Amino acid sequence: MSASTTVQMARRPRAFVGVAGPGAEDYLQRMLSNDVAALAPGESCDALLLTPKARVIAPLRVARRGAEDFLLLTEPELGEIVRAELLRFRFAARAQIELEEHSSYLVFGPGAEAPPGALAVPNLDYGVPAVEVVGAAEPPEAARFSDDELEELRIRAGTPRYGREIDDRILPAEAGLVERAVSFTKGCYPGQEPIARLHYRGHVNRGLRLLRLDGDDLPGYDAPVVSGGKDVGRVTSAVRAAQGVLALAYVRAEVPAEAELQVGSARARALDFPSPRP
Repeated sequence: MSASTTVQMARRPRAFVGVAGPGAEDYLQRMLSNDVAALAPGESCDALLLTPKARVIAPLRVARRGAEDFLLLTEPELGEIVRAELLRFRFAARAQIELEEHSSYLVFGPGAEAPPGALAVPNLDYGVPAVEVVGAAEPPEAARFSDDELEELRIRAGTPRYGREIDDRILPAEAGLVERAVSFTKGCYPGQEPIARLHYRGHVNRGLRLLRLDGDDLPGYDAPVVSGGKDVGRVTSAVRAAQGVLALAYVRAEVPAEAELQVGSARARALDFPSPRP
């Protein structure tokens, strides 16, 4: 599908965790993978909450609402997990950590903005200009992307999703999360050492690729990707598109981009992600 030149809406369920107080900046800087201290009020960034072994607990978008006030946007099922993990290590940090309830939606288009009084958080997950509007009801008359259209945009952009591309089997570098959600110049945080070691001294054994499959049958989650009679990866997300099925899959790094692939009975070939990727 082609990106629309007009403003369109989409639903994007979220959980919200507020972190506020004199110690909020310092505490989040010590707990999250990105440089949240560099954010000015009104700015935002992607970040990760990680285990010490650099497994992803939750992907986050961090919005700074004020000097001592941050809002963490995450997946609906992860709100309480994020809150509990941050409370677990808070100790004497002067920060309140609470779940918050907000209405929210996505606005796409070059003129995307939030109504007065709402928070506008830029979103690059879909390869087109978009903002998440937090704290305002959706305009009832607005044109909307369907769930499948939104999923197609996400897959085309190569954006990993929690529960599909992101789980406890993967490292952030394998999912392409390091480029968008990790700072190598800030101080320590849980998971920093293995992320830095892999970044400076190693390489990933697999990575996300965008595949186009022949036919219109959707492969199941974790469906094997085969090359030369060997399993070389697995499918994580798939959606029907105008020219067949589009899928995200983890494929071993040594498999050439032009290799002939098979997913079930369907032939597959790799496509390029948009450049630069979001």
